[in-house]
Amino acid sequence: MPFGEVLGLVAGALTTGGFIPQVVRVYRLKSAREISLLFTTLFLVGISFWIVYGIYFGLLSVIIWNAITAILGGLLFFAKLKYGKT
Repeated sequence: MPFGEVLGLVAGALTTGGFIPQVVRVYRLKSAREISLLFTTLFLVGISFWIVYGIYFGLLSVIIWNAITAILGGLLFFAKLKYGKT
């Protein structure tokens, strides 16, 4: 596997892994008031574009990690809708 792909896999693991504690925290506290719905929506749209970009250029690390991040972002989006009320 080329070094660039390994670097992409490690970078994706770190950035996606950094997102997990936020999602876990929202569900544990059952509170998403602090999370912006606009941020979450734009984040999901951006991640979707990254997935398309990865597919277009055949970049496995971009596809894998952004797909996982999209799932986490979707969980955050639904948590915001469910727990985001004041």
